[in-house]
Amino acid sequence: MTLPIDQLIDPQRGIISREIFVSPEFHKEELEKLFTRAWLFVGHVSQIPKPGDFYTSRMGEESVILCRDSRGEVHVFLNSCRHRGMKVCRYEQGNTSLFVCPYHSWSYTTDGKLQGVPLYRSLYEGVLNREEWSLVEVPRLHIYKGTVWASWDPEAPDFLTYLGGAVDHLDQVLDCRDGRPGGSEVIGVHKWVLPTNWKFAAENFLGDTYHNPSHRSVDMIGIGPSGEKGARRDNEYAKGQHVWVSFPQGHGMHSVWMPEEFGYQTTYAQYPEVDEYFRHCFEERKRRQGVKARLMPFTGNLFPNTSYHGRQPRGLCVWHPHGPTETEAWRFFLVDADAPAAVKDVLRRFYMRYSGPAGMTEQDDMENWLYATQSSMGTIARRYPFNYQASMGAYKTNDPIPGDVSMQITDQTPRNYYRVYARYLKGDGWDSLLGRDVAPMQAAAE
Repeated sequence: MTLPIDQLIDPQRGIISREIFVSPEFHKEELEKLFTRAWLFVGHVSQIPKPGDFYTSRMGEESVILCRDSRGEVHVFLNSCRHRGMKVCRYEQGNTSLFVCPYHSWSYTTDGKLQGVPLYRSLYEGVLNREEWSLVEVPRLHIYKGTVWASWDPEAPDFLTYLGGAVDHLDQVLDCRDGRPGGSEVIGVHKWVLPTNWKFAAENFLGDTYHNPSHRSVDMIGIGPSGEKGARRDNEYAKGQHVWVSFPQGHGMHSVWMPEEFGYQTTYAQYPEVDEYFRHCFEERKRRQGVKARLMPFTGNLFPNTSYHGRQPRGLCVWHPHGPTETEAWRFFLVDADAPAAVKDVLRRFYMRYSGPAGMTEQDDMENWLYATQSSMGTIARRYPFNYQASMGAYKTNDPIPGDVSMQITDQTPRNYYRVYARYLKGDGWDSLLGRDVAPMQAAAE
């Protein structure tokens, strides 16, 4: 780094250097100091329902195996043989009793233990202690409402502490549409690579509503689930107050706080069976959750790189860094596991139409991200920082919901995100990373 990080990232003035989006040095710092510590999304238990099931995932740049052992316990292992480093699992998903390295045929059980070593007696007996050469397992793992999260840092706080107040927003994504806790399943995953820095995508989901003109053509066409022109999704939020919320751990959300009395807005009108299903879910959710049902999810990003769409479409998005200017995007599409088959089929088709590399809306976003990355790589361009000064100081703390809440389009969520990002790169302790060592954020100078 040519300058101290506090000069490159200055949330108080709303100034962020382009270097963090294009510099190989910053990318290396992220991998060493951020992705080795933060809690990262790995997958969903619905992807490994039976003993022996596995799904290969990623944590930062590392390939990992999410699997269920013979006793049904869930594990996350580094996908690398302890002998010479070859991937022990080269399939995306499946079922097995052993992971066998194709290089020298060392084999591991689904609970990670080294089992088979060719020519063990003649080459290794008396020297190799099998128990010391198991697959590398993440020291911290947590399953939350079906989602699997992990951290490489044995000193990391528990996952719910890491989430903080953001849990209320994540719940609205993972809970059943009728308000029952949990109950989601993954019905498909889109994966693709795009030439952009991963933070552009994460930042977009923090609540960058300012970029909506990018989607004007999609709105004009009208690809919403009810086929109405002028919108790309049915407007369930018509009577609500949009809120942009940030939390000390770096999470940021764009949600909608509905009035005390609000009714069902027709969704998926061209599919009466599906619309009736969601009408029933809407009423049940209000009955079960009471005042909590007023919080409707829109988009959000859980620090550092797990984003979500809360309702239309509904899913988790993970932005895996390939390098400073290349990202591998994974979208996990969610439905209620017990939803009728007709509902799942309509949702699957809408998800594909809306999102992913061929989705009309995501194409708009990707064009913005890749050109922003490309145009920031030049020698002259890198001398000029980005501006994050929208709505400086225009937020309240815990009003009307927990967190620092803005009632207008704002850069407060990315300002807060990069404040925490800088702390990781400086190697701060967990009290600092969780925001415990600072005064309430509203009191901090903007």
